[in-house]
Amino acid sequence: MKISTRTGAIATVAALSFLVAACSPSNEATDDPTTDASTNGGDTPAELSGTLIGAGASSQEAAMEAWVAGFQAQHPEVSVNYDPIGSGGGRTQFGEGATSFAGSDALMDAEEYALAAEACDGDLGAIHLPMYISPIAVVFNLEGVDSLNMDADLIGQIFDGQVTQWNDPAIAEQNPEADLPDAAITTVHRADESGTTENFVDYLSKASDSWPYEVSGDWPNDLGESGPATSGLIQIVNDTTGSIGYVDASRAGDLGTVALKVGDSYVPFSAEAASAAVEASPLSEGANGENDLAFELDRTTTAEGAYPLVLISYSIACQQYDDANEGALVTGFLGHIASAEGQQAAADAAGSSPIGDSLSSRITAILDEIAAA
Repeated sequence: MKISTRTGAIATVAALSFLVAACSPSNEATDDPTTDASTNGGDTPAELSGTLIGAGASSQEAAMEAWVAGFQAQHPEVSVNYDPIGSGGGRTQFGEGATSFAGSDALMDAEEYALAAEACDGDLGAIHLPMYISPIAVVFNLEGVDSLNMDADLIGQIFDGQVTQWNDPAIAEQNPEADLPDAAITTVHRADESGTTENFVDYLSKASDSWPYEVSGDWPNDLGESGPATSGLIQIVNDTTGSIGYVDASRAGDLGTVALKVGDSYVPFSAEAASAAVEASPLSEGANGENDLAFELDRTTTAEGAYPLVLISYSIACQQYDDANEGALVTGFLGHIASAEGQQAAADAAGSSPIGDSLSSRITAILDEIAAA
């Protein structure tokens, strides 16, 4: 990356960041080339060493722990530091040249593309690689109630303060068998700029007829309570009876969850339902060429079994790294994430939906190009 202060910036980030990775039961590198994604096209050295710095989406945190553990087991001389500061913070640090890659649940805007182009080596700029597909769960804390049915209009009315009691007729109508208490609803949203927020608001904007706000990673109103990152939001919901919020489904835990109305049915979240929603959505042409794999999610799909409140979390990387070792670390680690092994590790750790063989192969080919640049 071009910024001359990048080495010092990365050292600072490394000192401050959350060390996701580390110990695995085995510290031996595998000799099986099918599970060692760092041998991209045979051009990247199999024996890697050094420190790789990334930051971004907290939705990826559980999956990232599994990815880092697996990669470091294969490459014991590598340390990977990933700071789950949120998608907006990750894109900012990447654009400033402070990290080698970023994780983001939302796409870079035009200004962020331009900053990334300045930070990256060469003239090719940065691209999005979809690595993590997961439903966003609408979670609530209500004693004796484990699941509720809601359409997008009702969810939007709750988070916009139009429905304020749990026994409101609008909730009861869609849940005639639920024992709904006469209790106030406390909405909980993210305090930081968040890709999860942007995906949640995008769903409400497109699937609801009554949501009045523009799509943004910043929460659009001052109602309810707020918490920083996924961990802060989920802590408030866990601690507050009568609360409702939205999180990556891997963090739903024992909280009550909402099944979304899709067509004439109510669909609970699952990895399979999230995958069905993505399969019903097209890939855009990408704002930075054919290697920029950005999806246009269809939030209004009526496909059977689809759960349209889904996020695709991307790895953002430069298309060229002048430092050969940095490029090898980035492409090796991202190749591991995109591999069948990496995707299964994320599914086991976070309940995410694997990206599929075709998309995995396309990402691997792009990483080969980056490694050879």
